[in-house]
Amino acid sequence: METEDAPRSPGPQLAPEPMGDGEVVPEPQPGRAPAVERGLLLAYRLYDVAEEIDLTRVQGLLEPGTRRLKLLRENSQYLELRNPPVNVPLGSRELDMPGGKLTAELRARVYDYGAISFVLAFPLAAGTPFETLIGLADALYDNVPLDALCRKEATDLSRRLGPAMRQPHLWEGEESYTVAFIEALEGSPTTAEVLKRCDVARLLLGEKTTRISQQQRNDVMRHRHAYSDRDLAVIDWNSAFVYEPSGSPDIPDILEIANTQLLELRYYDAMLDLALDGIFDEVNLAKRPWWSIFSSRYSRLRRRTLALTLDLGEFTERVENALKIIGDFYLARVYRSAVGRFRVSDWAQSVYRKESSVAQVYALLKSEVDNDRLLWLEITVVLLILGELLQALHVV
Repeated sequence: METEDAPRSPGPQLAPEPMGDGEVVPEPQPGRAPAVERGLLLAYRLYDVAEEIDLTRVQGLLEPGTRRLKLLRENSQYLELRNPPVNVPLGSRELDMPGGKLTAELRARVYDYGAISFVLAFPLAAGTPFETLIGLADALYDNVPLDALCRKEATDLSRRLGPAMRQPHLWEGEESYTVAFIEALEGSPTTAEVLKRCDVARLLLGEKTTRISQQQRNDVMRHRHAYSDRDLAVIDWNSAFVYEPSGSPDIPDILEIANTQLLELRYYDAMLDLALDGIFDEVNLAKRPWWSIFSSRYSRLRRRTLALTLDLGEFTERVENALKIIGDFYLARVYRSAVGRFRVSDWAQSVYRKESSVAQVYALLKSEVDNDRLLWLEITVVLLILGELLQALHVV
């Protein structure tokens, strides 16, 4: 993600639900943390590539092996994916990392509202020390070769999917996210033992040597969740730690969806800035020539503004309904917590305010056009009356 302090959900129903707010999270006890026995580092890069993507057509354009996302965890039916994204396996890739090259499996996921998410899954060797995991995660947070690789993949895949896209583009902005997805830790520790022995806060911050403050630790660990006594999910603004012995990928998938919603809101916020600047510039530059009584100087601009308003309504409907909560259970709480931590609601409010500004501009332009039409109607009536008077005088 870009920066923690930038505004970050669609709709009031996605209000944040912080966990452990106000609770002091103690620093892990001295001693060796349990090593990772099985797990992945998931590095996400997300891009906006089109206004809309026809997912049915996407599956027809790509080779067999593509499938739709489906949540697998018990009670996942209470999270409804309106139009599940399409998974696209892309094979293995190599990336330079501290200590040498690492091979990862690359997968893309295509969303109907114009986003494509790429994730590189780096397998963790059995016995990886927790301190080594912190270093590896830190190397992925701001990794220029990884950024370049994924942007090239986005360009290539967008070209292949061109016929399925409406108004294709590749926005310069992006979202990045990293998940330490751990399926097994040495000794199968409980949730409480993980919190006591593993410095999850340092992992999520990528602090290899710095001892973080208690205030910072509390903030990072505030959005944490556990379904049983042997799993844990801690969500930060640009990274997450997921300890999931069941191996279910649902929590990383939900975090990915929340990130695509954030990406789309950021994209439309930027597009609205450009649109509003263009509208105001055109209004200010518009001059009234002598023949303007016969046509409105704002008719064309009014039509463009109306089209923008309709596009925004369609966009917000698609993004807000990408994932709907129809029950209050564990995955729903994790999702609400994620959109809260990402500050998606702040970005949504920014889009809504600018959408309201566009609607107000349209109303003003419509009023201007209506006034011009009324003026022309009045002129027509006066001319007709004058014509009748002249005709009457001629008869007399």
